[in-house]
Amino acid sequence: MEKSRLEQLIEMLEKDPQDSFTRYALGLEYFSLKMYDDAVRIFEELILDKPDYHATYYQLGKAYEHMGNFDMAKKVYEKGIGVTESQNENHARDELRMALDELL
Repeated sequence: MEKSRLEQLIEMLEKDPQDSFTRYALGLEYFSLKMYDDAVRIFEELILDKPDYHATYYQLGKAYEHMGNFDMAKKVYEKGIGVTESQNENHARDELRMALDELL
């Protein structure tokens, strides 16, 4: 029997727990499976370890939105906007601003 994508990502992460891309992919997989608590946990850990990994802020904010925690989503988007501005990541900044505007 083939392993699910989730099982594959968990195995990959067990082999290299510091791999930011795999951690991000695991968070996305949890999100796609509507396992928002797990997605938030993964994204929060990734932000703690790699605060400049700007794509995480958008996904974490969306996970909080799906959980109905709009205050946390707003805080995450605002923090992400600051990170993207400091990195001159204009496209990512604009996506975060749009998400924040839609939230408000």
